[in-house]
Amino acid sequence: MDGAMGLRGLLLCVYLVSLLVLQAMPALGSATGRSKSSEKRQAVDTAVDGVFIRSLKVNCKVTSRFAHYVVTSQVVNTANEAREVAFDVEIPKTAFISDFAITADGNAFIGDIKDKVTAWKQYRKAAISGENAGLVRASGRTMEQFTIHLTVNPQSKVTFQLTYEEVLKRNLKQYEIVIKVKPKQLVHHFEISVDIFEPQGISKLDAQASFLPKELAAQTIKKSFSGKKGHVLFRPTVSQQQSCPTCSTSLLNGHFKVTYDVSRDKICDLLVANNHFAHFFAPQNLTNMNKNVVFVIDISGSMRGQKVKQTKEALLKILGDLQPGDYFDLVLFGSRVQSWKGSLVQASEANVQAAKDFVQRFSLDEATNLNGGLLRGIEILNQVQASLPELSNHASILIMLTDGDPTEGVTDRSQILKNVRNAIRGRFPLYNLGFGHNVDFNFLEVMSMENNGRAQRIYEDRDATQQLQGFYSQVAKPLLVDVDLQYPQDAVLALTQNRHKQYYEGSEIVVAGRIADNKQSSFKADVRAHGEGQKFSTTCLVDEEEMKKLLRERGHMLENHVERLWAYLTIQELLAKRMKVDGEERANLSSQALRMSLDYGFVTPLTSMSIRGMADQDGLKPIIDKPSEDSQPLEMLGPRRTFLLSALQPPPTRSSSNTQRLPDRVTGVDTDPHFIIHVPQKEDALCFNINEEPGVILSLVQDPNTGFSVNGQLIGNKARSPGQHDGTYFGRLGIANPATAFQLEVTPQNITLNPGSGGPVFSWRDQAVLRQDGVVVTINKKRNLVVSVDDGGTFEVVLHQVWKGSSIHQDFLGFYVLDSHRMSARTHGLLGQFFHPIGFEVSDIRPGSDPTKPDATMVVKNRRLTVTRGLQKDYSKDPRHGAEVSCWFIHDNGAGLIDGAYTDYIISDIF
Repeated sequence: MDGAMGLRGLLLCVYLVSLLVLQAMPALGSATGRSKSSEKRQAVDTAVDGVFIRSLKVNCKVTSRFAHYVVTSQVVNTANEAREVAFDVEIPKTAFISDFAITADGNAFIGDIKDKVTAWKQYRKAAISGENAGLVRASGRTMEQFTIHLTVNPQSKVTFQLTYEEVLKRNLKQYEIVIKVKPKQLVHHFEISVDIFEPQGISKLDAQASFLPKELAAQTIKKSFSGKKGHVLFRPTVSQQQSCPTCSTSLLNGHFKVTYDVSRDKICDLLVANNHFAHFFAPQNLTNMNKNVVFVIDISGSMRGQKVKQTKEALLKILGDLQPGDYFDLVLFGSRVQSWKGSLVQASEANVQAAKDFVQRFSLDEATNLNGGLLRGIEILNQVQASLPELSNHASILIMLTDGDPTEGVTDRSQILKNVRNAIRGRFPLYNLGFGHNVDFNFLEVMSMENNGRAQRIYEDRDATQQLQGFYSQVAKPLLVDVDLQYPQDAVLALTQNRHKQYYEGSEIVVAGRIADNKQSSFKADVRAHGEGQKFSTTCLVDEEEMKKLLRERGHMLENHVERLWAYLTIQELLAKRMKVDGEERANLSSQALRMSLDYGFVTPLTSMSIRGMADQDGLKPIIDKPSEDSQPLEMLGPRRTFLLSALQPPPTRSSSNTQRLPDRVTGVDTDPHFIIHVPQKEDALCFNINEEPGVILSLVQDPNTGFSVNGQLIGNKARSPGQHDGTYFGRLGIANPATAFQLEVTPQNITLNPGSGGPVFSWRDQAVLRQDGVVVTINKKRNLVVSVDDGGTFEVVLHQVWKGSSIHQDFLGFYVLDSHRMSARTHGLLGQFFHPIGFEVSDIRPGSDPTKPDATMVVKNRRLTVTRGLQKDYSKDPRHGAEVSCWFIHDNGAGLIDGAYTDYIISDIF
């Protein structure tokens, strides 16, 4: 590409949860409600270099604190030559990217998640040359920025779609989603939609836009909640975006904030679904505990100037917020260690004022005796047991602030960790605050985690005082200590952290786990803790009727969210644990976290996402990585890379032999699962089985030209006798067409349209016809559904419902291909690869081990296989009885017939 072009076409920036920005061209105009043709004429007139943003949509869907975000933006190039565009998205550091796709000229380019070692081996050239192919880098305090530049063909459009997920954390009595909106232009279709489903019920919901006048905010922000559901919609028209009636500039410039909380009428909030549980613990109406708190403050030379000024300002405010029943002390460390009192004193008015005077007077020292300062603070809190027993029932807290590395006394980090660990011995939490970027934050983080606390970075900025006060406000009001959440040992197969040193007002403890089979109905949670002057205990039982009601109301979406919440928390905890260990233990934790990251399709520090079909001018492909806490900021990165979409040519023409509609005998997969491949040229059929474990997801159809895909997840037979074959069946199908943002999730219970964006849910008792952007879904009550895709294929999903006396004890699905002639020649998958003509020859038919099933030799794909003649059933027309199909059976999971090994078709996510 001509280097002089630069980034003339467009710079599109979308900052999520704390920043949403579109930086682009002048205004697109103020008219709304035009026809497509007039919209296009207007866009051409106002676009910069012929490029304009047609739409930007942000959909946030929250189910039981698990948030699923989808960002979709469409950019149109109306010019007669290629243009460069960029897509920038900022996501929270706590979130995991789970999907990314680009659709251009009818072709879809989809991200593949794999282990980081494998991904980076593919791009060794970039690594050796010192260049950076990664697309995600740390940006700001709480965000990571995803950026990709690419060249778009003339007279064409490109659609970006990024998906990421996280668990919302309760802070100061609410959950919060903050979006900073700054388009710098007028956008034709701009939308932020937040849907919330909380089984406990929503107690409050609010949405505000700091940049809108009150009257306009009332017109454009729609918010509502009732019972379990809440909804916020911000969809300003072009005229509502204008900064004045005749202006071409946008007034959208500021924060869009959504806050909510759930009802706390019941102390128990325990969800159980699909052999997973999530327990949310946030009891109300508890008395605040008195606390023993020691502040350990770095006064080394590097703190001079604004840092020490802001630290003193924060300490003065924090000291003023201490309650009369609290006890406290201050420890300062530089070259030497000094304490204000050397023991805990009550936070009386006189003592607090004396401490403030001490803070205002102290001066800086030179070196940094971090080890000495911490040990002095720990000693003061440990004295409670020996000399101040009346304070032993208080909640003890140690808070340390530093801006650099240890340079005096003990400086070996591993020895400091050991010293602190041995001194605290699990008695109270240690919270470390790292001031600025010159601190070894990983070291502080490990130290806090080893001692039941956490670390937080304080950024050098004008609001550092407020950052320090904000942290303290989160731990200022302990309600319980030694919180222990217990679950039946024989029922739990996996469990996230269930012991917490302290519980603070306005926060929430979340525990999730995996439940053994047949243990859901008897599942319970016992909570034990100590509060102000008394013990705390409660038992939570599963409300089976309520869970049935929730599952009827929310279906698989709730099951999926509970399981993914557990996976998210487990991966986060495994990654945290591996920071604290080395050698074989670290390798084992890494292996567990990697396996779960791949299974659930998360981009974590151990995985990377590569994008098929894309490369830059040097042939390097883009990589989506999870940056570390100390990764380079954006301005320190190397030269920008612009990627080309390498599959934009029209798909090759299919041969005439394969352009006819499939006859009555169809290709499909059903029951255990048996794959039936109809070969019209031979007037015969081939069959094979795939023997895998329940839960495995298989790629059935994948058309890389359009991105259209069908994937199926296996389930097991609920009841089987010892020694019986472990039968598996398809219990979940995902059908997706990224070109039109269409997704259909099918289970034996529900049919969900666009589950990622809160689409409607139908049951098999419904009779309905659904239409969306060239896709028609016909639901035939209690029988089947048919999906027909314009310029694609037609497919049938058959519902199998068990009946009394059936050998199968669980409803399941069958999947059949009715018409595939419009699918591209590149279509693949366990079924899709057979949409192309396949030839084979059978010879040497001979008796087999079963006299009724002869063996033969088959030559297919230049391979010689032993096959067996047998019967399978096609249920496409009669889901109850089926029709027998005679076929040649290929053994060993289709080895020799399918391309590669069957394990190549195992994928991590249904979509």
